Amino acid sequence: MDRCCPPFKPSGIVTGGTQCECPSTTVPIVGITTGPTVKIPVVLAELQLQINLDSTITLPEPALEIKDIKKRVKVTQCLLLQDPFAVSGPIMLSVKGFIRKNIDYSTRLCSNKEGVCGDIRHCTVDVPFKCMTAVVFNGSSPASLLANTTNEFTFFRKQPLHGPGFAEKDHLLSSDLSEFNQVSQEFFNELPFCELISARIVEYDEFLNRKRPCGVNLPFEEGEFRQVEEKAVLQLVLKILQNQQVLLPIP
Repeated sequence: MDRCCPPFKPSGIVTGGTQCECPSTTVPIVGITTGPTVKIPVVLAELQLQINLDSTITLPEPALEIKDIKKRVKVTQCLLLQDPFAVSGPIMLSVKGFIRKNIDYSTRLCSNKEGVCGDIRHCTVDVPFKCMTAVVFNGSSPASLLANTTNEFTFFRKQPLHGPGFAEKDHLLSSDLSEFNQVSQEFFNELPFCELISARIVEYDEFLNRKRPCGVNLPFEEGEFRQVEEKAVLQLVLKILQNQQVLLPIP
């Protein structure tokens, strides 16, 4: 046994538990007494847009039927196109994205006239979409865009003239051509951004070139296909926002 490390022996048992109620008093809350100016996202518009889709999906192998299609809408671009020099005219919104579709379908491994057996496979595809729409601002107005400026300036210079055709008292009065002076100003405007509120898809899928394979016993109503034609209507509800400075009222 190590003489420097005696064996540990518990000296007691932990006691205690829930204590009685303890008193408390309120403390005055110190707040802002004047209306502050804050920078927060301001809603410019909320709109619903409709995108019509027509696409063809090719499966990697022959399928008997579609069992299920799970869909997720992904928006990759939502850009408000503002013209800082336009006096009037619509402001367009460019929207781009895709629908992620996970397709579950059944395949044929063995069959006879009474039935078909096979596997359930899946195929995931991205169906792209894009459109542009005019925006009506039913919320706050977007902040005016400030354009970058570039200005040149020169200094007056008086120079003597030497050479034939000039008198001794003649002078050249002009700007100084031996230098270049410029003032440039760059503005960093707040870019409006979007939030996706909801997405609704109404679709109609039809199997193309569905036919019975040659030399295979199948029930009379069965057939195989590889292509699916999709016609869909996508409805998106978007909210357009922009960070702006807002003066809050005095509490």
